[in-house]
Amino acid sequence: MTWQGWAEVALTLGLSVAIAWPLGVYLSRVWNGERTWLDPVLRPVERLFYAAGGIDPKKGQGWSAYAFALLAFNAVGFLAVYLILRFQDLLPLNPQGFDGLSSHLAFNTAVSFVTNTNWQSYGGETTMSAFSQMAGLTVQNFLSAATGATIAAALARAFAGNRLTDLGNFWADMVRTTLYFLLPLAIVVALVLVALGVPQTLAASATAHTLEGADQKISLFQVASQLSIKQLGINGGGIFNVNSAHPLENPTPLTNLITAVSINVLGWAAFFAFGRTALARKEIRALVAAAAILLSAGASAIYWSETQPAPALAAAHVEASQNMEGKEQRFGAAASAAWAAQTTGASNGSVNSMHASYMPLGGAVTMFLMMLGEILPGGIGSGIAVMVVMALLSVFVAGLMVGRTPEYLGKKVEAREIKLAMLAVLVIPLSILCFSAVAAVLPVALKGLLNSGPHGLSEILYAYTSTTANNGSAFAGLTANAPWWNTTLGFAMLLGRFVPAVAVLAIAGSVAIKPKLAPTAGTLPTDSGQFVGLLIGVILILGGLQFFPALALGPIVEHFQALIALGGR
Repeated sequence: MTWQGWAEVALTLGLSVAIAWPLGVYLSRVWNGERTWLDPVLRPVERLFYAAGGIDPKKGQGWSAYAFALLAFNAVGFLAVYLILRFQDLLPLNPQGFDGLSSHLAFNTAVSFVTNTNWQSYGGETTMSAFSQMAGLTVQNFLSAATGATIAAALARAFAGNRLTDLGNFWADMVRTTLYFLLPLAIVVALVLVALGVPQTLAASATAHTLEGADQKISLFQVASQLSIKQLGINGGGIFNVNSAHPLENPTPLTNLITAVSINVLGWAAFFAFGRTALARKEIRALVAAAAILLSAGASAIYWSETQPAPALAAAHVEASQNMEGKEQRFGAAASAAWAAQTTGASNGSVNSMHASYMPLGGAVTMFLMMLGEILPGGIGSGIAVMVVMALLSVFVAGLMVGRTPEYLGKKVEAREIKLAMLAVLVIPLSILCFSAVAAVLPVALKGLLNSGPHGLSEILYAYTSTTANNGSAFAGLTANAPWWNTTLGFAMLLGRFVPAVAVLAIAGSVAIKPKLAPTAGTLPTDSGQFVGLLIGVILILGGLQFFPALALGPIVEHFQALIALGGR
């Protein structure tokens, strides 16, 4: 550990939050339909979309209609990506001549990109054509991010309004978020990355002459355009199999900093946009503080852990000051720690180190950060939405302590909201633990593991944690491109994305129709340091619902494996 390393971690995390504030103000203006500096150019384009789709942007939708529109839109998106991948060999822009994907891999990949997970059971440069990358995956990088933003926009209006009957218009929120916010930012970042050496071409490959005199073929794609929205949309799922550890995707320390900051900046921006739209600027600071404290603690723990010598090397009397296995050697342990914390605290599968190569504490922290519910800051909109759910549970706990009906942002929190909140948070441990327990004892699932014993169990747990949390990062060692893994991991993604989404929209509908109440002497202050502490406590307890049962899963699995072995005899 060095002070330069700590400064690098602090700079990466600090820049994300600092840049997010003005972007959040702008995103709030987009959600509210306020005038922006892009209006003269984009207003005609926006109206064209509405006319083509037969949409009246001023016609509001109740929570059920809003949720149905969201689900229908994503179902169509899934089908489109699935068909593109299945029939990739018949479509244009396939200079490498890649075959169409198998049904189970196409299902997994389509679900992955529609749910903003971007789990990859494939190697991008050896599997996906340029057309599939652009028309299928890059498009969903925009739309899945915008889908999360619509959830936050609807929830913010519910808390801001007084006896509202609608949450806004899903189609208008989707169009405006994509057109005014994501697309301009992605273009700017892509141009910067191209200027810094990231490729952007439809050529299949380039030939390099090695020092030994041989010719080496290097795969080329439209990297910059997908990388920019991959990072900004908190997506992951890169052109290359190793994502941002690839020198063409991440060639310099400056591109590493830009892409590392880009991972989380719009997740934080959604926090600030929610605060401005919900008229809760002070209260949003408490949520940002809680998320930043937890994320900083996670990054610090990973950095400390990864700067210790590996026990195996120490036992072999090999001199090693830190654990550099699997790290991005060009940028060091500090950059890897910042990346790991941000990619597992957000909804992102783009990594520049292998989490399986981490020390036990580092691997445990990355897994635990995902088990918290992807709220540090999580995906664009989806992170703040689940963080508000945590806030509702916190005021409910505080209300039980003092015997008062809890309130949050001027709205009473009653039984319906708490039941829906518990549905939103409990689906995550149920999915992780149930899928992991079954996979750990089925021979068809165990065939995909490189390692047996405790590390093999960690590979299983990490896979279902990552997919349920819509994260997409992985422990190396799991060969997931098989029917069992692609199918069950796909269902885990669907559960983790859409059950909380519908539950949050139902909460928004319930909250919207309630009157806006003025705070009283008995109202719990939700902008105080005490509330930040309470919120962190509730988040850690709910995270523990998954983490500590997962620790106990090992002995249980061994017991069932013994029973299966006896039955086989």
